Amino acid sequence: MARQPATPARPPCQLYLITPPALADLEAFAGLLEQALSAGPVAALQIRLKDAPDDQIRAAVARLAPVAQAHGVAVILNDRPDLARATGCDGVHVGQEDAPVAEARRIMGPDAMIGATCHDSRHLAMEAAEAGADYVAFGAFFPTDTKATTHRPELVELTIWQETMETPCVAIGGITVENAAQVAAAGADFVAVSAGVWNHPEGPAAAVRAFNAVLESAF
Repeated sequence: MARQPATPARPPCQLYLITPPALADLEAFAGLLEQALSAGPVAALQIRLKDAPDDQIRAAVARLAPVAQAHGVAVILNDRPDLARATGCDGVHVGQEDAPVAEARRIMGPDAMIGATCHDSRHLAMEAAEAGADYVAFGAFFPTDTKATTHRPELVELTIWQETMETPCVAIGGITVENAAQVAAAGADFVAVSAGVWNHPEGPAAAVRAFNAVLESAF
């Protein structure tokens, strides 16, 4: 997910999928994931099961990672660099209350992908980038029912980051097919989507196709 220094014609924004917060039927979700990833390009899949015990997280990674990696999609585990390394994930995403970026890097090793939640703060994002994060995430940009949010950055934060920093940025929070273009145009390198894909009325495959069409057209 690395990006070269900004140029006048930067690459199109890419889709970054996040699992639903709970997977009642892991096998059924694996089928939905296969449908979604077969429908178009996806840069990464974050397995985000906040309240699940370790054995459920391990089972989810064991079932979902091969599906994602067969499509060339990076597998990122939320919060837990120890479990991410133990289960062979490609990377980990840490929040402000999780392990620091430097600690995640120490645990995961030099080749792992490390992402960091930075809410609405360029200062936190700069600190994460300086600590070696491969990407920083800003949000929530729009209302979302997926998780409780208290930070609501303006889209201009993406523009400023894109124009001044080389570390890629991810936009998250309530992103749908209807609003993804404005997020991409503002400067996001990736849009992180959960409900916008899994709860799409026409199914996840149609959602992925629609998101990719919108993100490509934004440039």
